[in-house]
Amino acid sequence: MGSVRVINDENHFQAELQSAGTKLVVVDFTVPWCAPCQVIAPYFDEFARKYPRAVFLKVDVEKCAETAASQGVSAMPTFIFFRNKIKVDRLQGADHPALESKIKHHYGSEDGEDVDSGVQGHMDLSPFFSEAQCEALNEADDHSLKHCLSTNDGFLESDCDEQLIISLNFKQKIRLHSIKIKAPKDKGPKHMKLFINLPHTLDFDSAETCKSVQEIDLTPADLEGNPINLRYVKFQNVHNIQLFIPSNQADCDSTRIDYLQFIGQPIHTTDMVDFKRVAGKKGEGH
Repeated sequence: MGSVRVINDENHFQAELQSAGTKLVVVDFTVPWCAPCQVIAPYFDEFARKYPRAVFLKVDVEKCAETAASQGVSAMPTFIFFRNKIKVDRLQGADHPALESKIKHHYGSEDGEDVDSGVQGHMDLSPFFSEAQCEALNEADDHSLKHCLSTNDGFLESDCDEQLIISLNFKQKIRLHSIKIKAPKDKGPKHMKLFINLPHTLDFDSAETCKSVQEIDLTPADLEGNPINLRYVKFQNVHNIQLFIPSNQADCDSTRIDYLQFIGQPIHTTDMVDFKRVAGKKGEGH
């Protein structure tokens, strides 16, 4: 069963983030005299037991002032969520239903089970989406991109015709191994062009003519949610990806995607802020 780990100082905090790797890390910034902190503390302990594949950390803001300051914590309790040392979410206040909702969102599906990539050595990359910089061109108002990027009910559907351009940005560079698509056998995508690291969003004319990194012809069997392997060597340093879908399986008026998952690995990078802090401490007294 999982348990909450108490952080002693900034070095301990960074070590825990590092050792957690791609696991979800939930950090409770608290102080002993804070009444709301005391109210939510038993729930935090319960969630640590309920979601054992995540790492739960508790930081006393007064004892670990440097850590609290570096994370911009000014009120307690504050909960910050990390994957691969990258901050993926934040919650302030003693709202335990909201806290569990965010844990579920980043941990896995609504029943609390892990989202399994199905590919050994790789993970679901959805926590690394920069949501404000993700969009789909020609999406229907009621069936937008966000509906197909989670396991909740809903789907993405094109609007004026069968074409879609899906543009996704990542919070850090990733290695992309494969994708999964769940879609109806008639309205699901038939052909797909993949572009990476473009400085701007494609329009439909340029998507038709520009050279892509990879093109994929999809069969109905590919739309059942099984991993579709990419040319892994071509996707080793990705910070954005765009998918152009010009057609669907049955030449329907609209194209639909129920679920779209990207599988791979985040690239571990050196945090220069941490590097400078350590370097500064090493030079003290000289």
